[in-house]
Amino acid sequence: MSEPLLSIRGLRAKVEGEDGEILRGVDLDLERGEVHALMGPNGSGKSTLAKVIAGHPAYEVTAGEILFEGEDVLELEPDERSRAGIFLAFQYPAEVPGVSIANFLRTAVNSRLGEGEEMDVFGFQRTLTEKMEMLKMDPGFAARYLNDGFSGGEKKRNEILQMAVLRPALGVLDETDSGLDIDALKIVASGVNRLSEADEALGVLLITHYKRILNYIRPDRVHVMMAGRIAESGGASLADKLEAEGYDWLHRAVAAV
Repeated sequence: MSEPLLSIRGLRAKVEGEDGEILRGVDLDLERGEVHALMGPNGSGKSTLAKVIAGHPAYEVTAGEILFEGEDVLELEPDERSRAGIFLAFQYPAEVPGVSIANFLRTAVNSRLGEGEEMDVFGFQRTLTEKMEMLKMDPGFAARYLNDGFSGGEKKRNEILQMAVLRPALGVLDETDSGLDIDALKIVASGVNRLSEADEALGVLLITHYKRILNYIRPDRVHVMMAGRIAESGGASLADKLEAEGYDWLHRAVAAV
């Protein structure tokens, strides 16, 4: 049996220079082609896990390992992890006035190709047009400055477009549904589903507080994070139970251990 796309073992991490761990022994496996939802209450460590996977410098790993396609990535810089195929969609994407989406994406694509390699302008334009058509996006969107003056929904759609163009092996979506109205939520969910259909090997770790996005993206597995570790894992029905009963039952179960 081949190794998982992402394998996390005994991962412990904290904010650099501070006491007290946020992640306290996370174990998680994600296979190629699977969509996993990571749920949990505020402060449970979900966004910290996403940032640690991506290599955010504000966090220090104190124990454990993160294996991506069988290789330990903890010694890799964030850009090296990105080039290896790890993509992080931010909860709060930054605004970059003066830099168009098209120029930003072409620079990102060329960065992933490696030193001395570059995608020609026409090849990139074909790729960008194809991905925007797949995601049902207005072609004029690519000429706008990166997230400048964007609505919450537009920022999240832009994150999905970036993932489509860069074609990572793993997409970590940190609360992509945060602040979206129902129409924007459906558009973003449709984009994730289209990417999964177009690339059957794509793995997705979808971090969310609420079940509503899971009405449109059906996960293969659901994990619940509590106090810095995975407290419960199961099928899609686990999200239904959380929606109906909240987290109190799991708080009680964890406290009893």
